[in-house]
Order: sequence, then C-alpha cells, then structure tokens
Amino acid sequence: MSELTGAAVAKWLDVELPKVQNLRLDLLCETVGEELIHLELQSGNDFGMALRMAEYCLGVFRVLGRFPRQVLLYVGEAPLRMATELRGGGFLFHYQAVDIRSLDGDRLLESEEVGDNVIAILAHLRDHKEAVRKIVVRLATLAPSERTTALEQLFILAGLRGLEEIVEQEARKMPVYIDILENKVLGREFKKGLQEGRQEGELAILRRQVEKRFGSLPAWAEQRLAGASTEQLEQLATRVLDAAGLEELLGSPST
Repeated sequence: MSELTGAAVAKWLDVELPKVQNLRLDLLCETVGEELIHLELQSGNDFGMALRMAEYCLGVFRVLGRFPRQVLLYVGEAPLRMATELRGGGFLFHYQAVDIRSLDGDRLLESEEVGDNVIAILAHLRDHKEAVRKIVVRLATLAPSERTTALEQLFILAGLRGLEEIVEQEARKMPVYIDILENKVLGREFKKGLQEGRQEGELAILRRQVEKRFGSLPAWAEQRLAGASTEQLEQLATRVLDAAGLEELLGSPST
C-alpha cells in the first residue's frame, strides 16, 4: 500500500457494500442528435440527491453503455438547496439542477399543449392571477372528461404554490362548473373528488420515493401506504429521506 499510494495504513476495513436494486428514473430520452438525457423531478430538498443522481448515471451506463446528460427539475416551494456534485479522492461527478421558477411561465402559457399550460403555474409568471385565468379559460375548451382531469391536476400543482383559492375562484367563473360547485350535493362530491385526487397524487409520489430508496414494496408496505391519510403521507414524505429501512419508516409488518 505504501508503494502504491504513498500512505501508511492505520487499519483495514471489512465493508460489504450494499447492492442497489430497482433504480427507477423519472424520464430518459434519446435526442435526434443521439444524446441520452435523464430528467428527474423533485418536489423537496433531498441532501442525498447528488449520490442518487450518480447511482442513476452509473445504472444507465451499465445498461446502455453510455453516460446520460442529467437534469434535475425542482418544483418545490422552498428554495433549491441541493448540492449538484460529488467531489473527492480523484472523483468528480456533476449534474444540472434547475428550479422550475427560473423557466418562462408565460411562454408555457402560449403553448398549444394543455400540459404546458397547466405546469406553467409552477414557473416564473408576471401575474399569477392572470395566468390562472388563462389556464382555466383554456381548460374550458376541452372535452368534459379531459377538462375534469386537467382541472384536478391544476389544483394539485396550485397547492405547491398556495394558489388553490385563486384556481377555485376562476373555476367558478366557468359556466360548465358553476352549477357543480354551487350545488350542495354535487359540489361536495366534486370537491371530495379533488381531495381524493390530491391524496392519490401524494401517494403515487411517496410510493415512487420509497421504491427508489428501498426497492420493490412488499404487500404489507403497500397496504400501510394505501391506508394512510393525507397528513400521514405528508409526514412520511419527510421521513423517507432519513429512514434507514422500510420498518423504520412504516413500522413493523406485524403492527
């Protein structure tokens, strides 16, 4: 060791490295220029993100034999504070992190794609209330089933920016929704549906985070997550970043 490294050994370490399984990337594409691009979405600051992105990068190389260009798109409310590189001992890894608020929301509003219009609520906007009005007006032109789904998605994203009330105010101005929102029975059911939609969205995001950390979920863990309330899901979403295992996060399978 002294001849190889010039360093004296203090002690030898017997370490069995963990085997990472079931890495799931959010989006991976190949461009027309044959470049691989990995896009990861993140709604909270995960201070182990650089390590996760490095694992994803090596995983892609292992499967495809090429390194991807990696971009993390941050959609959370708190300021972006995640490190974008790992450095030390002759090793350097770097990925790009972009706060969606740095993107031009007004340009997304001009897009012909409804998905672009809806996600614009998270980007940089000159006038949030006017932007919400434009989005709702656009949604009013959709077929009923598409309109309901898009409005639910808009409510979920609005929650990340505290704009739910503005969305509801504008939605009430849509003729097709006035009777639904004002009717005591249908209005209650519609709002219940929106709440259930938010909970399903939070459950889907949390399940993805848990699987990324601990691999495929056993049946007892699936049941535990499915039975959690919205408040419990929010608490778990915070604890999943520090939990050492499924049992620490969700409790013993027998409880």
